[in-house]
Amino acid sequence: MQNQTQIFGIRAVIEAINANESIDKVFLQKGLKGDLYLELENLLRSNDISTAYVPVEKLNRLTRKNHQGVVAQIAPIAFHNLEDLILNVIESGKSPLFLLLDQLSDVRNFGAIIRTAECTGVDGIIIQKKGGAPVTGDTIKTSAGAVFNVPICKVDHIKDAVFYLQASGIKVIAATEKTSQNLYDISFTDPCAIIMGSEGKGINPSILKVVDAKAKLPLMGEIGSLNVSVACGAFLYEAVRQRLEISD
Repeated sequence: MQNQTQIFGIRAVIEAINANESIDKVFLQKGLKGDLYLELENLLRSNDISTAYVPVEKLNRLTRKNHQGVVAQIAPIAFHNLEDLILNVIESGKSPLFLLLDQLSDVRNFGAIIRTAECTGVDGIIIQKKGGAPVTGDTIKTSAGAVFNVPICKVDHIKDAVFYLQASGIKVIAATEKTSQNLYDISFTDPCAIIMGSEGKGINPSILKVVDAKAKLPLMGEIGSLNVSVACGAFLYEAVRQRLEISD
């Protein structure tokens, strides 16, 4: 699976960008020079593609092929346009349920969350172009193929997505321990979107300032937090429980 989501070589990556391939991230060897390399760098910047400068040993671990100092990760799925997706869901007549992931970094957590999202009827997952976990072979495997069933949108900034959701009449709820509000005291029956934060830092403080509500899970033990994919499952199934109650 990994080989199917990689391309390598300067010219091949340039052609992929020009062909509008969905590129998650490009790894560049430190210290490379030359006109073709500068052309690639300019393309990466102008297309706002996530880039990492790494030693050659890292590239050699990614592929045994002649990579010429460049390896790109290609997403095996087509990403959706956020505005179009929101409009389509609203026009369908159902009460929207979206999920935003703020800088989630572990591909297996990402895959597990996608699997739970598919099982709970989430209408779309929103991730940031830079800084988050890519869709890789491990993501697909952990999601049990659910990645092909749930629309995923990439945005420049999660905060911009929050504002657009709010302008579309969708309440944005942050899953965070930085609140006294309990998960079970929040209504998820109206159109809403749930934000989950990164494994280490949680949700960015600037995003917490603009959400409509914050909620936390009650923790009865001594450990101060849950794995993000487990916490996400608890939030999503509380939304399912509430929505099933009002539909009976």
